[in-house]
Amino acid sequence: MKLLDGKEVSAKLKEDIKREAAELTATLGRKPHLVAILVGNDGGSETYVASKMRNCEQVGFDSTNLHYEDDITEEALLAKIAEINQDENIDGLIVQLPLPKHIDPEKVTEAIDYKKDVDGFHPINLGRMQRNLPCFIPATPYGIMLMLDHYGIDTAGKKAVVVGRSNIVGSPMSILLARNSQPGNCTVTLTHSRTKNLQEEVLQGDIVVAAIGKKNFVTGDMVKDGAIVIDVGINRETSTETKSGFKLYGDVDFEAVAPKASWITPVPGGVGLMTIIGLLKNTLEAAKGTVYPK
Repeated sequence: MKLLDGKEVSAKLKEDIKREAAELTATLGRKPHLVAILVGNDGGSETYVASKMRNCEQVGFDSTNLHYEDDITEEALLAKIAEINQDENIDGLIVQLPLPKHIDPEKVTEAIDYKKDVDGFHPINLGRMQRNLPCFIPATPYGIMLMLDHYGIDTAGKKAVVVGRSNIVGSPMSILLARNSQPGNCTVTLTHSRTKNLQEEVLQGDIVVAAIGKKNFVTGDMVKDGAIVIDVGINRETSTETKSGFKLYGDVDFEAVAPKASWITPVPGGVGLMTIIGLLKNTLEAAKGTVYPK
């Protein structure tokens, strides 16, 4: 078993991004700029946004965190998004999910200018991705593909099983793995909570991507020997064992699955770090105007 080490890969790619950002800053006369909007006081969301801002600083981006109380109206939030869309000095905009119940996340996602949608959630970016056109790829699937590429893992002809069908991870991951590219060229099965004989389906996977949002959902008896296992899950539970007061668990039972796998991502230290890389690379491309010319 070998680790797909998000720390190693992200450190390497951050150096590349930092170098490109410095060159671009010299040309543009300003740094690439990412704005993150956070609504409410969810601890996990605050941690994620703080990490994104910190990583922006590390690679030489400007970043702005706009934090609103959870009683902000949908109208006020949409007005702020419209204002940011018009600001030529802002390259990327993300709105951290989840949002309070009175705000429609689909409305918010569609309100973001798709040319600044560096999370890759806008229907135009998802549609262009499906057609293999230039676009911003959702950050987590993008990060996973970058990780597979870094380790030179040959995916062609392999059977890939994706567990979870969200628009953020599962569905786009299935499209990317099926593409005529490297990594890619897999035969893909997209499974979910209503899949019959789920264990049998997952057992067929040469590559298993677990993105269902349930702690230790993929167990040892669901994975065949030699499988490549990618754990997207980040499940937080309170814990007295850690300084932070919580502990992270993946969607894969690591202790049971790791001995059977040829490659596996840890949690933490795996896909979560690569999601940040996907976001940074999208923001850099937005600033450069390579996906959507300015």
